[in-house]
Amino acid sequence: MTRTASATKRARQSRDRNKRLQPVKSLMKSSIRKVIDAAKAGKKQDVVKLLPQTYKAIDMAAKKHLIHPSNAARKKSAIAKLAV
Repeated sequence: MTRTASATKRARQSRDRNKRLQPVKSLMKSSIRKVIDAAKAGKKQDVVKLLPQTYKAIDMAAKKHLIHPSNAARKKSAIAKLAV
């Protein structure tokens, strides 16, 4: 249990923020996983089709400060290599 009012408020803010941002993070991770799985299966067409929506999910996570912009660029670069 928190001791001060400010700590209680921060805990509440953190919990609410986590609820709001969790779907974004989940979407990003599942999109990346779909691309990786398609690449491992050798389905280049599927990888190329999935790239735009995966880029969008990664960019959305970066925009909402879930991940650093450099981390987003690194993720996008890594999945782009799978499409080649």
